Amino acid sequence: MKKNIVLFVLFVLPIVAYLFFASGVNGFTKLPIVTSKIANLGDWKSLRGEKVGLDNKITILGFSGAEILKNRGNYFNLNEKVYQRYHSFQDLQFVVICPLGTEEDARKVVDALAAFTDVSQWHFVFASPAEISAYYNQLHLVGKLDQHLGTPNVFIVDKERNLRGRKDEKDYKEGYNTFHPSELSNEMLDDFKIILYEYRAALKKNHNATKQL
Repeated sequence: MKKNIVLFVLFVLPIVAYLFFASGVNGFTKLPIVTSKIANLGDWKSLRGEKVGLDNKITILGFSGAEILKNRGNYFNLNEKVYQRYHSFQDLQFVVICPLGTEEDARKVVDALAAFTDVSQWHFVFASPAEISAYYNQLHLVGKLDQHLGTPNVFIVDKERNLRGRKDEKDYKEGYNTFHPSELSNEMLDDFKIILYEYRAALKKNHNATKQL
């Protein structure tokens, strides 16, 4: 009997613990709200000439800054680690706010992604520097935009326009650095899955589950 207990502790328990933590501890709770009810986007047009809004969409929100081409690797990282896995969900969009005048650079990035990706859920929208600064400031984040009005971080915004993240003092996270693929594969995907779980659970509870999520 004692031998069986020892074998269980040495071999079975570590495997169970690994599976638990590998699935993401946060997966059993809601992802906290960092900033509630952020503003919707202004009357800004995308590369397709469309107005893009945040209501009723799970949005991955980014700020490209003027150096889009220089930082294009960040979008390839995000595309590979997150977008390609989930872009088929109808309620998901990837929105990048860019300064006016960078349209051609943004188009080059989208065209490069389109060579191997369905880019229908990528939306690059354009605003003046003053509008971008004002919009970012109302997010009330710790991190700031750089001198080019950009940041490598992207942010998770839920369907109610709440910016979500981690608020624990030891593990505070308001955004996810696209320069580091490992951060996208780990922290971001863990938190993103929580958002999906929340909406799937709500749909199931209301007996309205669909393939949208």
